Amino acid sequence: MANPSQFGFQDASSPIMEELVEFHDHALMVALAICSLVLYLLTLMLMEKLSSNTVDAQEVELIWTILPAIVLILLALPSLQILYMMDEIDEPDLTLKAIGHQWYWSYEYTDFKDLSFDSYMIPTTDLPAGHFRLLEVDNRVVIPMESPIRMIVTAADVLHSWAVPTLGVKTDAIPGRLNQTSFITTRPGIFYGQCSEICGANHSYMPIVVESTPLPQFESWSSILSSS
Repeated sequence: MANPSQFGFQDASSPIMEELVEFHDHALMVALAICSLVLYLLTLMLMEKLSSNTVDAQEVELIWTILPAIVLILLALPSLQILYMMDEIDEPDLTLKAIGHQWYWSYEYTDFKDLSFDSYMIPTTDLPAGHFRLLEVDNRVVIPMESPIRMIVTAADVLHSWAVPTLGVKTDAIPGRLNQTSFITTRPGIFYGQCSEICGANHSYMPIVVESTPLPQFESWSSILSSS
């Protein structure tokens, strides 16, 4: 959950988000090094007179041609690694389907026979004490902790986007098309997200709440919901 005046990312709750935060810090350090070098050269050129060696030097031209290529490699290699990791779906323990509507989400646990429900935002007037305004829903998505989850996302009417920042997940929900992603929660907790696509007048009123629990609690929850 984000805090007021927070500068960094939310605490990572999945391996993918941990990698994304590390790559963000890595890219910022590269950008800091580039800005420091450029500032130093600008200061040097303003403080000293230009000489023929500075104006025409093949060694300098060679350096500022090769150096950007090295910088791009330093950024591209970890970026491609994370990109392939985000697309990797290897034997998921649970498949969950999210369907975007105007303006709520429907969820189907496809590994169970009759386990599906709609998830609406709780109005402020009905919000229990201690819950977050405009973020809490009547039916949370409950998943087992430390289990690979395959997420299938689609929409029934217009474009939506299923996004949970702390899990590093953001997948567009497109009518007539199934998009899929995967994630693993590394700790128990409640993780909040919102539709990240401008889908209409009530776009900001279709939140996402994912509750990560140990496997025994998830099994008892699923059995109670399936029997009801």
